[in-house]
Formats: sequence, structure tokens, C-alpha cells
Amino acid sequence: MHAATPNHAFRFGVVTAQAGSGDEWVARARRAEALGFSTLLIPDTVGATLSPMPALATAAAVTTRLRVGTYVLANDFRSPVLAAREAATVDLLSGGRMELGVGAGRPTAAEDYRRLGIPFEPGGVRVGRLAEALAVIKALLSGHHADAAGDHYSIAGAEIHPAPVQRPRPPILVAASGPRLTALAGREADIVAIGARPDAGEDAVLERVGWLRDAAGDRFPELELNINLLGAGGQANPQMTGRFGIDVAELARRGSPFVVTGTVDEMCDQLQARRERLAVSYVCAPDHLMETLAPVVERLSGR
Repeated sequence: MHAATPNHAFRFGVVTAQAGSGDEWVARARRAEALGFSTLLIPDTVGATLSPMPALATAAAVTTRLRVGTYVLANDFRSPVLAAREAATVDLLSGGRMELGVGAGRPTAAEDYRRLGIPFEPGGVRVGRLAEALAVIKALLSGHHADAAGDHYSIAGAEIHPAPVQRPRPPILVAASGPRLTALAGREADIVAIGARPDAGEDAVLERVGWLRDAAGDRFPELELNINLLGAGGQANPQMTGRFGIDVAELARRGSPFVVTGTVDEMCDQLQARRERLAVSYVCAPDHLMETLAPVVERLSGR
């Protein structure tokens, strides 16, 4: 499998989900912007997290350059028409700073589905539904009417107001891990968040980049590839490292692309090498790693 080297500049995002008050949320958004992060991103769960769109609108209102996005909306939780309308509204209110991330639903999301009273169907069904939803969302965000008569949606003459600011539409991120979903992302997304077991090493990510290349064809160089770090500079995301039963040092020893370690120079070198090998230029991390990564962000953003 050959190396992948699309020419994209680095940018960095902060993934955050909770706040004890409005003041705390506002301060975090402003801090992310001050440190040079490109985007503030929020997941979509029915657990102890903020509701994505109101939180993103608030973050955009108290910043001037910071982009905001979902990381990622669970497609099954809402109509694609409503998802497009909400994204367009945030894009308008933010002056064109919205990035819409969508996915087929986390493999561990059965409890969220139970709470919502909707069936947690097999992965293939959820991916098929996402494929239909993406066609609707892309049409609506591009200013067109949308019709759908597929296996999952029956939509006639849908349109949204307001129109988004970004043209031809706000960028769409798709989170993908398996072959079918990765191929869908390669065909339809602008940004692809690559998922893989963090202890699998770079080969697992490189395999997925190959799937993307095959599916995207001539548009592959246009794709922006993203990963979400579990650890940086010796600090970790305890929830994720606990889930996999492995610490940052061991992940680094195994060559995991989901951690960076050492000095600022060493972390920068690791990310630059991964961009060359894996084409990954958009790097996200949980909010507790913001300060640790700030010198890296300052050095590499836009380069």
C-alpha cells in the first residue's frame, strides 16, 4: 500500500462536550480561539453532554474566527432535513463558520437509542440510511430542493431556510472506520474522521486511507483527513485509554497515530511525519489537552 500525501495545511480542533455553566462554556470557546485552534467540536449523545447546535451557536457568538462543528451528529437521531436546517442556521449566525459532521452512530450507542425509543439496527442498515441522508443534506445545504424515495426516507420537495453563508455549502465531515462507511465517506464527504483501534498502529489508518483513495478516485487529493488524539505529551483521555486497557506510553511504543509524545519539537515531528505517510492534516484532541498542544498548534497551524 503506497503512501498518501495530499497537500493540506495543518489545522487543529478541540473536542468538548460538557460545561457547568454558560460562563464556563464561553471561556472555553474563547480560550480555544486564543490558542489558535481552528475548530471547536461537540459530539452528539443522549448522555451528560450539551445539545450540539445551541452550544455551537453560543460558541460562535462569543468568538470571531473559531469554526464550530459537530463531531459527529448521529444520523438516526433526527431528520436529515432538520439536520441541514440547523446546520444552515448556525452557519448563518456564525458568519459562515459551521462544519457539519455526521456518522452512522457509534457501535456502543445502543443505550442512546433505547433512551430515544428508536431501534438500534445493524451497522449495514445505519450506513445505508446515512447514505440517503447525505444526499438530502448536501442538496439542501447547496440551495436545492430535496426529494428522496429510498429504503429509509420518503421526502418530497424539501427546502430549508435560512440559506447557509458558505458556498457552495458548509463542509461535511463523515466519521468512518469500516470498509463500507469509509467508502461512503470517500465518495461524499469533504472531511473524513478516520476511526481505528488506537493500539493497531499506523497500518490500520493507512489501510483506511487506501479505502478512501479507491472510493474517492480523482477527488481524493481534495479530501481533508482527520484523527482524534487520545494523548499528548504524556497526558491521556482516561475514558478512551481505560476502554482499551492501555496507557499513552504503550500506545506510543506501538506506534499509534492517535498519540503524540515528548517535547514540542518531537510532537511536531511526529505529526509532520504522519501527514506525509497518512495524509492526515486535521488533528483534534479533547479539551483537557488544549494547553499541552497549544505550542504545537502555534507552530504547525497553516503550514
